[in-house]
Amino acid sequence: MFERTDDQQALADAAREFCVATLGPSAREDDEREVFNIDFVRQMGEMGFCGIPTPEEYGGMGLGYVEYCIVLEEIAKVSSAYAVTVAVTGLPQVILNMYGTDTQKQRWLPGLAAGELLGAFALSEPESGSDAASLKSTAVLEGDEYVLNGTKFWITHGGVADIYIVMARTGGPGAKGVSAFIVPGDAAGLSFGRKEEKMGMRASPTVEVVMESVRVPVSDRIGPEGFGFKVAMAALDSGRITIGASAVGLSQAALEYSARYATERKQFKTQIIDFQGVGFMLADMACRIETSRLLVEKAAWLKDNGRPFSNAAAMAKLVSTDSAMLVTTDAVQVLGGNGYTREHPVERYMRDAKVMQIVEGTNQIQRIVLARHLKRTYSRG
Repeated sequence: MFERTDDQQALADAAREFCVATLGPSAREDDEREVFNIDFVRQMGEMGFCGIPTPEEYGGMGLGYVEYCIVLEEIAKVSSAYAVTVAVTGLPQVILNMYGTDTQKQRWLPGLAAGELLGAFALSEPESGSDAASLKSTAVLEGDEYVLNGTKFWITHGGVADIYIVMARTGGPGAKGVSAFIVPGDAAGLSFGRKEEKMGMRASPTVEVVMESVRVPVSDRIGPEGFGFKVAMAALDSGRITIGASAVGLSQAALEYSARYATERKQFKTQIIDFQGVGFMLADMACRIETSRLLVEKAAWLKDNGRPFSNAAAMAKLVSTDSAMLVTTDAVQVLGGNGYTREHPVERYMRDAKVMQIVEGTNQIQRIVLARHLKRTYSRG
């Protein structure tokens, strides 16, 4: 964990070279125009980035989450929006790898891993965000099909995904009444509402998904009825690691840009990095990034080695995304007035960082998860 293998470093170098050459030239314009380029996904798939932890027998690279995090960090250094794309299209792969049938895996995993298909994860609803167990979308069994109705909110890749993993209610209230389904992007009755006008991550589409009598065969249910909430929580645990890695990459980009600026910018005939107010700020940024990276890679290592990792993932997500918000805000401060303009990328970094504190469970939810664990661990009697 403290030193990359030659293969891991080669993977990082390849990802860095690709992202700088392919994603970098249009990163600013894609953000300003809110452009999502599906060709970039195809090219990342050809590089193997879309299916890093997916088994080779299903078209993936068969590597671990440590390698996944290494690649996501490099993508996020250039475009956090496309790092999120790789992470989100990975969620259906995580779910199908863990709980899918052989038929489901064979149908969907090769295309997702190759970047030929785009995946989405549909849990949140207008009245169901952090309280995911209160979702209201329904799935009613009619013969050998379920009929799905409801609305999903804040769906990354809404309207462009080829496969949605949808959580819907098949039973009574609460988590035990939720089931998980595969819904193809071209399913009859599936439509899409407005595209959200976001502060950051503007190259990543976030769209309302509407289901009106969408028919899904029983064979496209994931696991038994009532198993959906477990599916969703397992996906979120894994997703917290990938968001953490993306936050580290974004933070690293902000540090590198602002540190270079601070060595080039002079005031009073002195490089501004030599002023303690700036130098100490950059030092704190570097410490936060290193701390975040270690937490993220520890959570990834635990997952790769079959150890319990939920709490480690919560810590990694919490610390890395809170740090990203601090680091990117300080990067703007280092650049002063220049940092507030679109001429420099640090204002985009700051806007992108904010949502990382919200997705995959808000950081307040992460604190609740960790506090409950501490209560169980240290309660007497």
